[in-house]
Amino acid sequence: MKKLTPLILLALLTGCTQDQQNQLSRKAIEFLDGNYRVTYANGTTEKTWTIKNGKVTTTEKGYYYFWDDKKHYVQTPIQNTFIEEIDS
Repeated sequence: MKKLTPLILLALLTGCTQDQQNQLSRKAIEFLDGNYRVTYANGTTEKTWTIKNGKVTTTEKGYYYFWDDKKHYVQTPIQNTFIEEIDS
């Protein structure tokens, strides 16, 4: 049964458009509390924030929203933004 679950998930995702898959992955992040490193990289610009015991949320406007570890409110475009879960 454990091997069957990923196959079912894969079958469901292949039936979705790329946009629907992106929306599903963004929605998964909305509900996860934890420690994250968020990096925005575009050309020579690169900024990184750390989120401790918090979450990253999105809206349909194409932005990630979060509070960093220094209690600053941050908004970054989804495009060119990478989120990593970290141990801290």
